[in-house]
Amino acid sequence: MTTTARRAGTGGSGYGHNVTSPLARLDELGIALPPVAAPLAAYVPAVRSGSLVFTSGQLPMVDGKLRATGKVGATVSAEDAAGYARTAVLNALAAVHALVGLDSVVRIVKVVGFVASAPDFTGQPGVINGASALLGEVFGDAGAHARSAVGVAALPLDAPVEVEIVVEVGP
Repeated sequence: MTTTARRAGTGGSGYGHNVTSPLARLDELGIALPPVAAPLAAYVPAVRSGSLVFTSGQLPMVDGKLRATGKVGATVSAEDAAGYARTAVLNALAAVHALVGLDSVVRIVKVVGFVASAPDFTGQPGVINGASALLGEVFGDAGAHARSAVGVAALPLDAPVEVEIVVEVGP
């Protein structure tokens, strides 16, 4: 199924094209969908309500281990943190896939990114662009989304980033 959404200009964001299958696109990009990260407390990785799937906050976990710890702008660079946001959103996509299958996603509706920030760090939007760019690469026009990028004092396990997504799915 090909989906479309409108966005003015592509600006190298990865938007501006249609994608037939998110799973096929991940394969083209050489990206393997990871196993769903185990919850750290009493919650589930994703929940469907009607045509929306909401993920729990996802950390940049790889093989059950956090890729990095620390505060962005202090011990973690903004560039590295953007890569960690990319990993976190890939974990969110794994949670969606386990629940409903990625090929049922009609569009990415919302991304919320949290950045554990040094007191003077103000580049949270650039960090969360790591997540947004991957969604554009995978979903094309359907990856254009509303977004919040929030600086926080601390995240679980001293993670530098946490990402959650809301996606619309078909019947």
